[in-house]
Amino acid sequence: MSIHGERRRGRYQPPGTNLISERWPACLHVDACGNELAGVPDWEGSWSSSPEDGELGVRQPMASEVFQSCLSQCKILELSKDTRALKEAFEAGDLPAVAAKLQSTLHSLENVRLDVGVTGGMGSGKSTFVNAIRGLGDEDPNSACTGVVEMTVDPTPYPHPKYPSVVFWDLPGVGTPAFRADKYFQRVQLFRYDFFLIITSESFTTDLAELALEILRRGKHFYCVRSKVDVDIAASRSRRPSSFSEERVLNQIRDDCAQRLEAQGLRDPKVFLLSMFELGKYDFHLLEESMVRDLESHKRHAFLVALPNVSKPTLERKAASLRQHTWLVATVACGANPRPVPGLPEVACDLYMLTRALEGYRHSFGLDGGSLVRLAEQTGQPLHKILQVLQGPKTKVTEALVAELLGQASGDASAFSQKLLNVPILGSLASCGLSFATVYRMLRTSLDVAVSDAQSVLGQASLDNPDRRLPDGQWSQPSA
Repeated sequence: MSIHGERRRGRYQPPGTNLISERWPACLHVDACGNELAGVPDWEGSWSSSPEDGELGVRQPMASEVFQSCLSQCKILELSKDTRALKEAFEAGDLPAVAAKLQSTLHSLENVRLDVGVTGGMGSGKSTFVNAIRGLGDEDPNSACTGVVEMTVDPTPYPHPKYPSVVFWDLPGVGTPAFRADKYFQRVQLFRYDFFLIITSESFTTDLAELALEILRRGKHFYCVRSKVDVDIAASRSRRPSSFSEERVLNQIRDDCAQRLEAQGLRDPKVFLLSMFELGKYDFHLLEESMVRDLESHKRHAFLVALPNVSKPTLERKAASLRQHTWLVATVACGANPRPVPGLPEVACDLYMLTRALEGYRHSFGLDGGSLVRLAEQTGQPLHKILQVLQGPKTKVTEALVAELLGQASGDASAFSQKLLNVPILGSLASCGLSFATVYRMLRTSLDVAVSDAQSVLGQASLDNPDRRLPDGQWSQPSA
């Protein structure tokens, strides 16, 4: 039996369980770092929808697995799912004890190391991609050096400016007459990277195909990227204005790249077409989807929150990951170092932690001051017009603002709190029940506002420039 479980009507069901009534194990066993003890998996080894995660044998789901699976798509009114997850956490002991353990897990998730190797043909736009994927222009501080000739001599790390544990490595270009894939990997230390991007601005050469095959043999993921398609499209439009078809040009480029890779021995290669100067256009959302799907579960969140906000699909994937994160933040904020909230004595939580969480939403969705100024400069939109569309905070989040938001959330949270208290095991945690419900409600509302603001900001930034229209994609604003 696969550990991946079943999906019924879009809902995840771990194997051997029933969505209506379950009898769960009585304890949660994790060490100080949130790692498994006595067969309980950590964040990497827990239930996953990825078919590549492998088989770990048949066994009943443990409380930590249930808690994680219930993080997905949590909504304040999905009470059967929410109370079940919280109940399993409490079965390990009182809330402070559980929160102390989950705090280490939360810290690990927020600081997990991710290394991405960016390689490919010389002059293909590798360095420009390293900048664009980090939300930087080529002239911004800490940007990778770019030029019309190969600029990268040695593997060079470029940490994300907001998330320094996410590192993009600009690797030396491929294409010298003496190139050998095995020697190249000795030089760049292949084992260091979680996955690779292989970029070319022309056809995929024999060297690039050999590089891809060597990565495959060593058990790593790679993604083939054809860059500068905007240049090809502009040239085709200029040469054949009456018969020009952008879709036909893109299909021709994609088919040519795939055929050349297949001729070199790669089976069913997938090639993603990009413009480094308009990253959200063309195939970026497909590339992003593939990278996220292939990452180990504990690294997906780090990668998603660090992605630039260039399309609606990107915003939605990022929002979904942060919604899962909300459960952990709320539990730890109420159980570790709680203090009564000024003006709201019935609620006790860690205001500093919640302030950091809301600031994290602003940074991840590009709503902080530095990101908005950079967006205004890049698009030519006046900053005050961009600020006008914001519903959430326009300045740095303070503990006073968090306390105010908690006050607004407390009324809506009381019904949820009563539902929690009806669970027998939670009856002795009445004060924590209201605190948790209030904090959870405030976090979800704030996150939804940030998602809406990010969509509005990108829409406003593209109003006067049809070439910068927000790329379409499925979008749904979740209910709280």
